[in-house]
Amino acid sequence: MTKIHGTVVRSTGSHYEVRTDDGQLLPCRVKGNFRLRGIRSTNPVAVGDGVTVVPSAADAAFIVEIDERRNYIIRKASNLSKQSHILAANVDRALLLVTVARPETSTTFIDRFLASAEAYRVPVLLGFNKADDLSPDEQARAAELQALYTGIGYECFSLSARLGTGIEALRTCLQSGITLLAGHSGVGKSTLLNLLVPGAHARTAEISAVHGTGMHTTTFSELYTMPDGGSLIDIPGIKGFGTFDMDEGEVSHYFREIFHTAADCRFSNCTHTREPGCAVLEAVEQGRIALSRYASYLSMLEDKDEGKYRAAF
Repeated sequence: MTKIHGTVVRSTGSHYEVRTDDGQLLPCRVKGNFRLRGIRSTNPVAVGDGVTVVPSAADAAFIVEIDERRNYIIRKASNLSKQSHILAANVDRALLLVTVARPETSTTFIDRFLASAEAYRVPVLLGFNKADDLSPDEQARAAELQALYTGIGYECFSLSARLGTGIEALRTCLQSGITLLAGHSGVGKSTLLNLLVPGAHARTAEISAVHGTGMHTTTFSELYTMPDGGSLIDIPGIKGFGTFDMDEGEVSHYFREIFHTAADCRFSNCTHTREPGCAVLEAVEQGRIALSRYASYLSMLEDKDEGKYRAAF
């Protein structure tokens, strides 16, 4: 039986495209029993996975093995709370594209994404898009958020994908390795992708005037090679970000400023919710830890309720 190794570069959820190590593109499917190996995921194979495939006499080859992943970004599946959805595997960083308006990206969504990336050791860049389309109050809010996340240690970019503003500085940071491009629908991911990968021809759409939210234009995940080096994995817009399989006692480890401050708590097992001598609560009261970050931390502690997803995040 001939076995071929490659990397998954496109996924529709049921069909895959694999770029073999010698550069061929093979349409593939997952072998039927693959989903019976205890993988609690709606998509056991993700873009970025290294895989072994076996050619078939039919139209598509079969994926029969997945290489061990060095990392991945995962969230709770929105329709199956006890399962996960892997956004991408084996990435060098993630670029979370956000907007302060039209649509608004909540700090809770940002923080949940950042915490999940921290859990799997994926560095994150934050791109604040649509800088050309903000009122004075919205500009102030964008500056406030960028100052917040820069202070925590996340690199932030002020962007206008529509006008090309800030793109060159961002491009420089993406010229090596694989970057996951993520964000809500409507934040400008497709417009940015078309700038960074001119041959991508990603479809763009207008924002819903009724709800102020984006409409899905990307319906599958795909890896693109950028002309000046590096690769981008574009995925469909994420509406909500439920955390998956995260132990309650570990949540604080994934909030950098909470983790560092917790070293001064009176109790080593402090949950930072009501304990006396809690350095984190003191820092929140004094404004050294942002109230929005602490609120996100508390919301993630509640995720142990398997039935909870809260898509508004």
